[in-house]
Amino acid sequence: MPATRLMPTDEAADLIELTREICRKDLAPQVDEAERKHTFPEETFRTLGAAGLLSLPYPEEYGGAGQPYEVYLQVVEEIASVWMSVAVGVSVHSLTAHPVATYGTEQQKQALLPEMLSGNQLGAYCLSEPLAGSDIASMTTRATASDDGTSYSLKGTKAWISHAGHADYYTTFARTSDSGGKGLSTFIVPADAPGLAFAEPEKKMGLHCDPVAQVIFDGVPVDTARRVGEEGQGMMMALTALDAGRLGIAAAATGLAQAALDQAAVYAKERQQFGRPIASNQGLAFLIADMEAAVTTARAAYLHAARLKDAGRAFSKEAAVAKLVATDAAMKVTTDGVQVLGGAGYTEDFPLERYLREAKVTQIFEGTNQIQRLVISRHVLAN
Repeated sequence: MPATRLMPTDEAADLIELTREICRKDLAPQVDEAERKHTFPEETFRTLGAAGLLSLPYPEEYGGAGQPYEVYLQVVEEIASVWMSVAVGVSVHSLTAHPVATYGTEQQKQALLPEMLSGNQLGAYCLSEPLAGSDIASMTTRATASDDGTSYSLKGTKAWISHAGHADYYTTFARTSDSGGKGLSTFIVPADAPGLAFAEPEKKMGLHCDPVAQVIFDGVPVDTARRVGEEGQGMMMALTALDAGRLGIAAAATGLAQAALDQAAVYAKERQQFGRPIASNQGLAFLIADMEAAVTTARAAYLHAARLKDAGRAFSKEAAVAKLVATDAAMKVTTDGVQVLGGAGYTEDFPLERYLREAKVTQIFEGTNQIQRLVISRHVLAN
């Protein structure tokens, strides 16, 4: 059943209804076949972009919708309840525009954001490397300035990049000095830049419509005008963007868990054993009650963090809590959903087995849940 929502405005409520309609008419009919065939959902992103759903949390003056983060995240959740790969893609795309929108000059905002937020472009976020995942400061991709200071040459390899080979631009973090975390800078690299190449997509256990691959920079030229902020500010931009990105993943994980709960509840009411629906067995009914409690808790956690963000207050700890709670909930609820369906849940006849495979990675990307515990504990014990 649809999640119970209390939206801040009538416009926000209309956006949820629009999202549900698009999910019902455009996403649901194709998701199963697309995931089986590992098809990149390019037209689906265009549909969402045309509806204005790829730019919700950004200012209207640059092409966004000017919506609060709590509204944007609930849209992401609705999409995830139907197609997790697409919801993750929406979250990634939003993340790619964050450095320009938050730290860019007025000239950069006017030059770059309208296209980023138009719905016609899709971005990729190039932060992780083969030997630099959680340890961002150890990245080795380097940006070397030209003698006249008008451009940079990027060389190195990024790993685990969603939309690799399909994106229109790559928000890329590279080393401009050897000062550890203080030596990183941010660049917006166009997809047609010479020297930009892509490895074969990773063979993943889930999210088959979210292609992930290495992005290879072999002397890629980038104009200095596409460096966001000053040299050395990249680490700060990456960390603040990740706070927002963690909320996107928390919302997507919640939507995935909601889908698993809905499927399990329908099956439990329809499946007959010993002359009655299996839902009438208290042991199973209590399992579904626990699934509902986990989903509701996850939603409350990400909405609390989002409302702090919308109020301009610190939310880093709460974002880590939301990511931890929601993704652990997704793993538990999808596992329990398979259990409710029994043998049927272990087959491809029902989407539960896919939900379970998709849930696992939510505990890994945008910072593993071990990293979230580290972030949370440092905040709690700081004073």
